[in-house]
Amino acid sequence: MENELPDIFCPFPQRSNPYVGHTREHLSTWIRTTGLVHRESARQRFEQADFGAFVGMVYPTANSEHLDLVADWFVWLFLVDDQLDDGHLGRSPERVRDVVEQMRAVVEGTAQRPGPGEEAPAALIALFDLWDRTIPQAAPHWRTRFAWHLMMYLTTTTTWEAGNRANGIVPSEATYIARRRHTGAIHVCMDLIEIVAGVEAPEWVHNDPRFITALEASCNVVCWANDVYSYEKEQVLGEIHNLVHLVRHHRGHGERQALEHVCAEIATETERFLTAEEELLDMYPRLSAVLVPYLDGMRSWMRGNLDWSRQTPRYNPADVSQYSEPGAYLEETVFGVGADRAGHVAGTDSVLN
Repeated sequence: MENELPDIFCPFPQRSNPYVGHTREHLSTWIRTTGLVHRESARQRFEQADFGAFVGMVYPTANSEHLDLVADWFVWLFLVDDQLDDGHLGRSPERVRDVVEQMRAVVEGTAQRPGPGEEAPAALIALFDLWDRTIPQAAPHWRTRFAWHLMMYLTTTTTWEAGNRANGIVPSEATYIARRRHTGAIHVCMDLIEIVAGVEAPEWVHNDPRFITALEASCNVVCWANDVYSYEKEQVLGEIHNLVHLVRHHRGHGERQALEHVCAEIATETERFLTAEEELLDMYPRLSAVLVPYLDGMRSWMRGNLDWSRQTPRYNPADVSQYSEPGAYLEETVFGVGADRAGHVAGTDSVLN
């Protein structure tokens, strides 16, 4: 579908991280250690997605250690997202409530760490590891904000999106746009810019209207570009949570007109970011050591996400079979729900987006 898509305006340079090769090797080891991916067919799909290349595009300035860390966060978010969004789990809000509460306990520091030999869902084992490696590098106010964004992602996806699916509710464009930044976990990813860049933005900066505008606009660009590239696949899957789909539904547009409308809105948001960026740097020249790398991180996200979306096979509508039986496999291994002896997840019916 790539050649048929309208152009997406992006004035930022294409970049990649020199440590991508190392991070690919690290990811292969980490998913085995945490148990997130076991079976060969799942491993092949994981390798085909090339998350190492993705993080290299959106965090091009990260050192090797930080690139490994954010890559692990990506894999965790993507695998959880597949089940909360495309998989069986996302259509049954009640089934994920306990899992989400266990995850909340990890980030709030109240969870009991599994002992040696004790079985636990792979998603929780991985989250314990991620939290241990992320928190020592972060200020208390960053931890609070990051934990809130992470839980907003999990709860919004499991309650709002899953509830819409279960009840056949089609959200309005305005409601979807406000929620999309949470369901896409993009705030979580933008928070990680501070870890990668080694900067600590004061809390009052995060509350500045210009910073809020820049962050909101860059998040919208990332999320809406994702909706453009994933639209065809999500139509095959019957997914309603996509801005192109909602524009068609509410405005009566044809497919091409809806795609062009969303791409035009992406251009508007990009310009809004650029204006806010200029105002922010003019207003606080003494904070340039913090603001310049932070804003550069937002630019890298807008450009890198677009570059990765253009090349990844993840959004190929011809390969939606990965969300049936393999999805059940992921639900079993990632979330630890029961499976019968034949390997089918018990109780199931036969998208960081």
